[in-house]
Amino acid sequence: MSAVKANLETLPRSLQVVVVLGLIALLAFPFVGTDFYTQMVARMMILAIFAMSLDLLQGVTGLVSLGHAAYFGLAGYALAFLTPQDGPVSLWWTLPLAVAASGLGALVIGFFVVRTRGIYFIMVTMAFAQMVFFLFFDNKALGGSDGIYINFKPNAHLFDLESKRVFYYFTLAVLALVYLFLRRLLFSPFGRALAGIRVNEHRMRAMGFSTFGYKLAAFTLSGALAGLAGYLWGAQTGFVNPELMGFHMSAHAIMMVILGGMGNFAGAIAGAFAFEYLLHAFKDLPSVGGFDAGKHWQLWMGLFIVLVVAFAPRGLLGVLEHLLRRREPRATPVAAPLGEEVPDA
Repeated sequence: MSAVKANLETLPRSLQVVVVLGLIALLAFPFVGTDFYTQMVARMMILAIFAMSLDLLQGVTGLVSLGHAAYFGLAGYALAFLTPQDGPVSLWWTLPLAVAASGLGALVIGFFVVRTRGIYFIMVTMAFAQMVFFLFFDNKALGGSDGIYINFKPNAHLFDLESKRVFYYFTLAVLALVYLFLRRLLFSPFGRALAGIRVNEHRMRAMGFSTFGYKLAAFTLSGALAGLAGYLWGAQTGFVNPELMGFHMSAHAIMMVILGGMGNFAGAIAGAFAFEYLLHAFKDLPSVGGFDAGKHWQLWMGLFIVLVVAFAPRGLLGVLEHLLRRREPRATPVAAPLGEEVPDA
């Protein structure tokens, strides 16, 4: 299937209703779920922001990055370094600073990376991410392999992020704002140019577009949004380590985007929730005979992703859109007068 057909940019009305119902469910969840599950859903929302940041690069622009987790981890480390040992730090200046640090890192790396294409782009993004990973992993001054604890959540002054419910709703608000921003960006002239680069970069250059500048801007913005997710992750978990920048984290983000459906951002959210749910479900599988099925959860997750790619290239959101479309009543054809043809719908 072509890259154009694999994307579901315009959400049908039925899927728009599903998105609204999902938002209502998230708003109501803390009143029916325990603190444990409220924290779990908040973590899913953070990963959904991370997945949307990659979807801007992969689903919209057509650039597959295997090093996207580097910017996720950079913002988490920025929060850790900015938070003192004896008290919280202000949310209102550390959040923009951490996001800017990730965006700056993406800008510097992207200046070299976006000059490449295809498999070379994929490998260079992974190479830069591994450099960042080992910079923190091998450096005791940066926490080393043990990572760094964040003893206090950022101080928002207007509300208390130490409250699990308050942090949940703050994360939900950030998720909604990022989604609305990216949906607006998708149909802006900038977003249409990125979609054109995904479909045919040579033609976009022939039309006078500076594709290097557009790709670098998308790469930088994508890294900054990944940093936003990384900041929230560090604030929630109270701990950051080099594994947040590792290849596995980048691969998980790619699987979330593929699982949900590329190029529409709602699919990235659905993919993040589905991936985390399946991850816990596969880990909880019982042992069969002498075989520990839960221990090999990566095998089942890999098989599931392969099935999605093979039979549902547009992801879970595309499957849902197909099912909802089949349930819609079809218009009854109107008989034409004798000698006239029925016009096509």
